[in-house]
Amino acid sequence: MRLTAAMAAGQRTYLDHNATSPLRPEVAEVMLRALQLPGNASSVHTEGRAARAEMETARERVARLIGARTKNVIFTSGGTEAANLVLTPGFRRLGQAGATRLLLGAAEHPCVLNGHRFRSDAVEIIPVNGNGIVDLAWLEAHLQRTGDERVLVSIQLANNETGVLQPVAEAARLVHEHGGLIHTDAVQAAGKIPVDMAALGVDVLTLSAHKIGGPKGIGAVVLASDQFEIADRLIRGGGQEKGFRAGTENVAAIAGFGAAAEIALVNLEQEAGRLRALRAEAEVELRRIAPDTVVVGAQAERLPNTFAFAIPGLKAETALIAFDLAGVALSSGSACSSGKVKRSHVLDAMGVEPAVAEGVLRVSLGWSTTKEDVIRFAEACERVVGTLYKRKASAA
Repeated sequence: MRLTAAMAAGQRTYLDHNATSPLRPEVAEVMLRALQLPGNASSVHTEGRAARAEMETARERVARLIGARTKNVIFTSGGTEAANLVLTPGFRRLGQAGATRLLLGAAEHPCVLNGHRFRSDAVEIIPVNGNGIVDLAWLEAHLQRTGDERVLVSIQLANNETGVLQPVAEAARLVHEHGGLIHTDAVQAAGKIPVDMAALGVDVLTLSAHKIGGPKGIGAVVLASDQFEIADRLIRGGGQEKGFRAGTENVAAIAGFGAAAEIALVNLEQEAGRLRALRAEAEVELRRIAPDTVVVGAQAERLPNTFAFAIPGLKAETALIAFDLAGVALSSGSACSSGKVKRSHVLDAMGVEPAVAEGVLRVSLGWSTTKEDVIRFAEACERVVGTLYKRKASAA
C-alpha cells in the first residue's frame, strides 16, 4: 500500500491519550498567567493572596468534576503520589484505628500494586474474570472471614490498559457493610465518564491532570469528608494542603489542573459520544483489515475512548515500531515501565492466552483526536498487517 499524503508529509497521529493527553491550549494559557504570579500561596500579602486564589479556584473546579466538596481536595504531584499517600495503615476515620489488611484488584495500576505502604503479608489480591472485572463474590466472602479486622480495599474505576470499568459502587457497599474503607483510582475515568463520588460511595479517590489535557506532575487525593486523616504522611514540613502534603504548591500546575477539569466537565457528554463513535469506527476498520482481531474486554463496559486489541501473529514490540514509523503513536499498555514493552500483569490476571497477550496494543483517543486520525490509523494498520502477511507468505 502506498503512503498517504499525510504519511508522506510526516504528519503524526497521536492515539496514546491514556498515557498522556496533550496539553489543551486553553490550559496552557491559564498556566502561563499563573506562572507570572510572583507570590507564594502561603503568604498573606496581596501577591500571596492572588496565588492562593488561583489555587482555590482550581480546587473548586476539580471538586466539581467528581461531585466532591472543595475543602476535601488535596493536591499532590500526580496520581502515583496520591495513591502512595492514602494506601497506608495510617489512613483512617477520625477516632478509629487504621486498616491492618489491604485488598487490591488484580488489574490495578502499578502505583497501587507497588506503591502501597502495607507489609507484604498483609496484602491480598482480588481476582478478576476474563473481562478484567473484579470478583465481587470473592470480595464478599473474604470480607465475611475478616471478622473484626479492619480492611482497606482499592479498586480502580477504569483500567488504563483495557478501559474496562469496575463495579466500584457495589464493592463500596460490601466494604462498608463489613466496616472497611475503600479507595478508587479514578485517574483514567475522571473527565471521560461521569464520576460522582457520593454515588460511588468511596472514602477516598485519586486523580491526575495529564489524562484530561492538563499538565503533567499534578494530581489530587479527594476525601469523602473531613472525618478522615492520614497519620503517616509522605511529605512532611510546613502546613500546606491542610498538613496532608507539605511543600510550596505548584500554583501554575494546579491552575492548569482546574482549567482542564472545568473543560472536561462542560464537554463530558458530547465528548464521550464523539469518542465512542470514533472508537467504534476504528474497531470496524480493524476487523475489516484483520478479521481475526481480538479486542480485549469487548464484552465489558469500557471507557468510550479506549480499546486494546491483538492481531494474531503480530507481536506488540514489533508492531509499536511499525506503527511509529508509519506516523501513529500507540501503546502496549501502561506508560510506567521506563519505555519498555513487557508482559502485562493486567492481561495475565484476565487469563489472556500468552500468544494473544504478547501482541496486545492499546489505542486511546482524546480531545485532539479526529476522524482523520482514525483513517490514518486504519491506513497504517493495513500497511503493517500487509507486511506481516507478506512475510508469512515468504516463509511458507
